[in-house]
Amino acid sequence: MSYAVIKTGGRQFRVQQGDVLRVELLPAEEGATVTFNQVLLVGEGESVTVGAPIVEGATVSATVRKHGRADKVRIIKFRRRKHHKKQQGHRQHFTEVEITGINA
Repeated sequence: MSYAVIKTGGRQFRVQQGDVLRVELLPAEEGATVTFNQVLLVGEGESVTVGAPIVEGATVSATVRKHGRADKVRIIKFRRRKHHKKQQGHRQHFTEVEITGINA
């Protein structure tokens, strides 16, 4: 089974066909097909192609399953003995995609 390493949203993911992963929010509708052009590595069995920095002509296609927001992360800044406490919350937006094909 072939696999690839793609770069999207400032992060790198190792993907295979059928994988479901959460990436940074993409400007695509649910059910739409997206293509990742920044493929850093493609491997199938014993043969591995490493890009410098990307593999020319390689793409990974995926289908957008849904958009959402991750669980809340609480940020607390506290200074002891200074009467200082600051709280903040953050929910990161994400897009859930399913990998449909790897074209080397």
